This record gives sequence, structure tokens and C-alpha cells, in this order.
Amino acid sequence: MHVLRRTTVATTVMLAAMSLGACSSSGSVSDSAKDKIPINRANWPAEVPASGLVKGLELPLESYLPSYADQVAVDTALRTLQTRCMAEYGLTVDLPRPGANPPPHSNAVSIERRYGLSDRAQAQKHGYGLPKELTRSLESVEKGLSGIEVEVLTGRKKPEFAPPRSAEGSEGHFGRVPEPARAEHNRKKLHVGGCAGWSKRRLKVNEEDAGFVSRLASTSLSESRPLKPVEKALKSWSACMKDKGRKAADPYRAMEQGYADGDGTTKNAIELALDDIDCKKQTRLIEVWFQEESAIQKRLIEENKDQLAALKKRMSEALEAAKAVK
Repeated sequence: MHVLRRTTVATTVMLAAMSLGACSSSGSVSDSAKDKIPINRANWPAEVPASGLVKGLELPLESYLPSYADQVAVDTALRTLQTRCMAEYGLTVDLPRPGANPPPHSNAVSIERRYGLSDRAQAQKHGYGLPKELTRSLESVEKGLSGIEVEVLTGRKKPEFAPPRSAEGSEGHFGRVPEPARAEHNRKKLHVGGCAGWSKRRLKVNEEDAGFVSRLASTSLSESRPLKPVEKALKSWSACMKDKGRKAADPYRAMEQGYADGDGTTKNAIELALDDIDCKKQTRLIEVWFQEESAIQKRLIEENKDQLAALKKRMSEALEAAKAVK
């Protein structure tokens, strides 16, 4: 799939959130006082975009991914179980509060940026970048925990963090693959996968489900790209950009240019982003691409209907189990 790595940071993190539960980026470090403050759901991403060129659009595979509200419910239950588990090892931790720092998109499909930028109002303010409040979800939970806390929580040693090599909107990246954790702490054997693994088994959260849906979505995007209607729309978009003095073969290349001189929010990046979106509107690029990809996804759903039906059943069961955790 030809997608610039910088543009997929939010997608990758959201996928990790669905896979890792309360070890995810759905909140910020909290304390007992903060726990009593109601979560501001107004900041949560809309399940279906309410503005921009993707307003009202939802790809078929999105129905096989949990809504953000459901994911927060599962993460909250996982957080409760993990906190109790950590206490059994004599560790008191304040894990992320699900829903406090929402991600920019409601699920791993990230339709708002799937075909490049789509919202002119946001681009006018932030160019190709994201509002600062939406980048907090990219912060690593483990970075704020001690070494032993990470081991008991995850079943592996705390990873090494290195400073980012370029402005990519992240706080840093992992070095080499972390080593397995010690066998026990305070004379108590560590769970396989730590307290995080134990909590997910309690709720029967299947970590592979979100990855399976994401792989199907990746297939549909890559298969739709060379289709004639999409190719024609891309050529029209590129011609439109050329008329504006821009040179880009597709929206991903435009994004690359937008990030070339910084974090995507410079004056030049904003001007480029606005031209990008205006040309998408003029050529109906997103509308055409969405229609072609939707058709492919419907085929993929039919081809994988049994596995997807089982996946949806597991999602429902995990949600019910999460609601039972008090």
C-alpha cells in the first residue's frame, strides 16, 4: 500500500489501541481526582465524519471494527483489571484513562485521511498536521512507568526510547526489541503477557481481529488504486494541481511535500493543503475512490463472511464482559 509513513502514524496507533486495550493511547495518566472528572465526549472522533469531503461516508469494513465508544468501554474494563492485577504485585499505578485523550480518527480505517486530506476547514488551520490535542493520543504509556511496572504490566522489559530523527508528530520511537520480563516480582509469578495479557484473556479480547480487518482494508485500498475510474480521477486531480503551480502524482505525494519542511503546518504547507483539497472537490476524486473501494470491500466481506461473522460475535462478547467489570 502506497501511503506515506508520516500520514499513517495515527492509523497505526489506533490499530494498536484496538489490539492492546488499556495499554493503548485512549487516555492520559490520571489520578483519583482526575478519575472523578467526567470524560468530555464532545472531543471524541465522530463515528461517521460530519464534515469535509468524506462527510457521511463509511466503508463497509468499518462495521467490523469497534466504535470508539465501545473501544473506550473495553479499555476502561481492561484498565480496571490491570490496576487490580498490578496491586497484587505491590504496585500502585495510574494507567491511562480511556477516552480522555481521543485519537484523531474513530477507527483504523481513518477515512478522514484515507485518500489524503479531506477537510478544508481543518487544513486551513493545520495544513497537513494535526491539532496538538489530537497528538496526545500518540504518547506512549510505558514511557511514564518504571522498569518494573512495565515488566509486570506487559511481561517484557521497558523498551528503549530514542529521540525522533525528524518532525513526525511523535515523542520518540522504540530502539531494539524489548527482552522478556523477569519471571516473578515480590515472590509472585508474572502472568504470561503481564497484567495486560491476563486482563485481555479475562475479557476474551482477540488481538488478531482488528489486524485481520485492517489487512482486508489495506487490500481494498491497494486494489482500488489502479482501477480505471480512480486512475482517471487521479490524473484529473494532478492536472488541477498543475494548473495551480503544483506538481504531485497523487495526494500522498502532496502530503510528502507538505511535511518536507517541517510538521506540515507551515504557511506553504497550508496553501498546498488547500489546493490539494480544492482539486479533490473539483475532480470528485474522493467520491470516485470511495465508490470503487466500497465495491472491493463488499466482495472481500462476502469472501470472508464466516470469519468476519465470528469476529463480530467475539467483539460483542468482549463488550458484554467489559460492561460486567465493576
